[in-house]
Amino acid sequence: MTQDYKNTINLPQTAFPMRGDLPKREPGWLANWERVNRYAQIQEKAADRDKVFVLHDGPPYANGAIHLGHAVNKVLKDVVVKSKLMAGYRAPYVPGWDCHGLPIEIAIEKKFGKAGDKLDAAAFRQKCREYAMAQIDLQRVDFKRLGVLGDWEKPYRTLDFTYEADMIRALARIVENGHVVRGAKPVYWCFDCGSALAEAEIEYADKTSPAVDVAYDAVDPVSFGALFGIAAGDAMIAVPIWTTTPWTLPSSQAVSLGGEIEYSLVEGPSRDGKPLLLVVASALAEKALARYGVDTVNVLGRVQGAVLENQPLRHPFYDKQVPVILGEHVSDEDGTGAVHTSPDHGAEDFVVSQHYGIGTLNYVDGRGVYRSDLPLAGDVSFAGMHIWKANDAIVDLLRDRGVLLAFAKLTHSYPHCWRHKTPVIFRATPQWFIGMEQADLRRTALTSIKSVRWVPGWGEERIAGMVDGRPDWCISRQRTWGVPIALFVDKNTHEPHPDSVELLEKVAQRVAREGIDVWFSLDARELLGDDADKYEKVTDVLDVWFDSGVSHFAVVGARPELQAGDASEYKVMYLEGSDQHRGWFQSSLLTSAAINGRAPYDHVLTHGFTVDAQGRKMSKSMGNGIEPQDIMKTLGADILRLWICSTDYRNEMSLSDEILKRVADTYRRVRNTARFLLGNLDGFDPDKHLLPTAGCLDLDRWAVQQAADTQTAIVAAYERYDFPEIVQRVQNFCTNELGALYLDITKDRLYTMPTDSRGRRSAQSAMYRILEAMVRWLAPIVTFTAEEIWASMPGSRSESVLFDTWYDGLDVREDGDARGWWSTLLAIRASASQVLEGMRKGGQIGASLDATLTIHADTATQAALAESASELRFFFITSDVTLAPLEGRPASAERVELEGAEVYVSADVSDAVKCIRCWHHRPDVGVDPAHPEICGRCVENVTGQGEDRCWF
Repeated sequence: MTQDYKNTINLPQTAFPMRGDLPKREPGWLANWERVNRYAQIQEKAADRDKVFVLHDGPPYANGAIHLGHAVNKVLKDVVVKSKLMAGYRAPYVPGWDCHGLPIEIAIEKKFGKAGDKLDAAAFRQKCREYAMAQIDLQRVDFKRLGVLGDWEKPYRTLDFTYEADMIRALARIVENGHVVRGAKPVYWCFDCGSALAEAEIEYADKTSPAVDVAYDAVDPVSFGALFGIAAGDAMIAVPIWTTTPWTLPSSQAVSLGGEIEYSLVEGPSRDGKPLLLVVASALAEKALARYGVDTVNVLGRVQGAVLENQPLRHPFYDKQVPVILGEHVSDEDGTGAVHTSPDHGAEDFVVSQHYGIGTLNYVDGRGVYRSDLPLAGDVSFAGMHIWKANDAIVDLLRDRGVLLAFAKLTHSYPHCWRHKTPVIFRATPQWFIGMEQADLRRTALTSIKSVRWVPGWGEERIAGMVDGRPDWCISRQRTWGVPIALFVDKNTHEPHPDSVELLEKVAQRVAREGIDVWFSLDARELLGDDADKYEKVTDVLDVWFDSGVSHFAVVGARPELQAGDASEYKVMYLEGSDQHRGWFQSSLLTSAAINGRAPYDHVLTHGFTVDAQGRKMSKSMGNGIEPQDIMKTLGADILRLWICSTDYRNEMSLSDEILKRVADTYRRVRNTARFLLGNLDGFDPDKHLLPTAGCLDLDRWAVQQAADTQTAIVAAYERYDFPEIVQRVQNFCTNELGALYLDITKDRLYTMPTDSRGRRSAQSAMYRILEAMVRWLAPIVTFTAEEIWASMPGSRSESVLFDTWYDGLDVREDGDARGWWSTLLAIRASASQVLEGMRKGGQIGASLDATLTIHADTATQAALAESASELRFFFITSDVTLAPLEGRPASAERVELEGAEVYVSADVSDAVKCIRCWHHRPDVGVDPAHPEICGRCVENVTGQGEDRCWF
């Protein structure tokens, strides 16, 4: 009669479920974190650590539900913070929100009209404040749901009175250090915003423009021709310019040439029956004349551009003269080598015009309409006309005047407002600037960049190039919802009050108590006394990039928990999308360089944008968007986090349902590995049962060594912020070293040996150490699952894995000989697996235990394996293993790829009886009459002290 040995088998037992069921289980963990204030607990536990790592949050804008890009950004930040906690740092994280600016203002305008319509300015600002606070509450819920831990109840918000006050204090420091200037410089201007824009608020898109070549006639052709060494006679001479903005021609005040460029005087098309000679850059003569319908280039003379300086030309349709000037911005790469110059509408035009004492005309208003004082062009008036409509009218006028040499439509990349997606212009208006050359700011910023660790490394070159070439920073905006540039300026000279720094501090003190409205209602006499009549308040508000750009001053420099204290190491990281090299990274750098003379950050990490599987930008209109809220509801936040960390964030990050499916498969592999480990730790008390590594079986020491090697690589990868490598290494470790090898081999020992036997406790000790390490590897990435694993693990432990650091119990260190021995065994096992798989496919065996294995080896290899020969069957999971010489091996034997050794393996079907308890085919099945269906070792494991294992 068959006996039941079920109660003698140690099958895995754990309450840790196979199914993650994350959408249902994660909210429970969140609720618990809220109840116990997990973030505060972590900070308390880490309070005594002498290394500090501050990941300073680049504030998302408080407008609308979070999207996938937000999720990527916040999760990457959370992974960095938690990995630094694991590495032994105190790592506070204070989330923030950007709250001023145009999008919120527009949202309120849609509901209540512009400030002054239904609401006065103060009431309008209050509505903006209320709207922003509601948006913060909306976004905060989703950020928490992602598993991001931070000081969510005390975030920083740029609308907080204390923050607004610190912005004014930061401005005072920048003014004090000599970086703020006022001037009527050309700045990007959006007609829809009705305001100046910063560089970071510009994006480029295609625009179709009229491309025209326009002749500027020489006032004195005879004198002009003489410079080229020719007699002009009755010929006309002109300098043609090429432009895609005919609307700027009313403001044209000069023609710029390159002083070092060679210009040729060439025969052009005739005009009114008279010869027309043209001055063009020699390198462009052929292309230019081709546009004018002239096939042959006939050069009459050549000079350097500098020879033509100050020669008078006629404006193409106004009765006035304009000079030839020299500018470094002129090239001979396109156009004609001559640039019509309007200081009102070009940054380079403005600079070169200043050098020649040419001022601005200010013919275009903030709506993009020509002012009423625009001069007539003969009897033609453009006053009151929008500049885009004026393009065609001006082209017609040029044609009528006979100065239009060529016309075409050109589609080209053109600056657009990032909010309205409409074309912008350069427009000279009185604005406040942080000067890049003023007080050496550009040089300071460029020097500071070199001291920063940029991840990826190309970030350094990218931001350095942008800073090196950027114009002065226009920090003033003509809007209602923003922090005021709280300066008093002289009514006549428009210069700031000489005591501006002290006055800004006094205003800041009031703003800290009452908010920004105090400035707009402030009677200047309260601060200036009898001098108040000489000054007026600046009503412009600060560029919103200044708001977030001074957060290093208003947050990192102000909150005690973000300070270095007496830390032995202190680092600050900024982490945002790659667009922030021209945005927050740069505004923070410039303000910090202006205030402190250095960069505000030590590390800067940049990530790419999210796209679909075809590399297309996600959008609702295309129907290819995937919202983070939907992923969390269907798959769970940990799946989303795992995708973010497994994707190369340095490039565009592709996501689709198929990609998410693959990520879920990876998650299941890791979860099931953790579950297997937990199941086999049932009844294991580390305080009682944990064996020293030196006292464990060789296979268990090998497994711990593999975990130690993996941990070394993972910790290094966290330090490099290489999260995809971490995911890959964890997955490979679970799949290869554990799933396909160690866990498969140790099942026999765990299930069949006595509960308290050395062989079983050795395996449990290894599994315990491996799981202690692995749960920490996972904690920054799949944070909910790691907490769930942690709570299911045996032994007394802290409430959260995040209270601990990297596991230091992987203390085994195999020497080179041991590693070589294992390499030999693993190579043999790989070949043996191929042989056994062939037998399975051929129907000779069902499982590998149905076979016996023979290792045909050279003498040295046989000697190396001889000591462990009696246990090799457990390593190969066959019913028997025999060591044999190379001679006499069957022709079908599989060669093992081993350097410096000759080894083959072959297998046969076992003819021994199968033990019903361990499933091995053994000749000693039934040797004990009391247990006729089990093998001798099982009898010992059931009735005696248990078998003894040394190796496997």
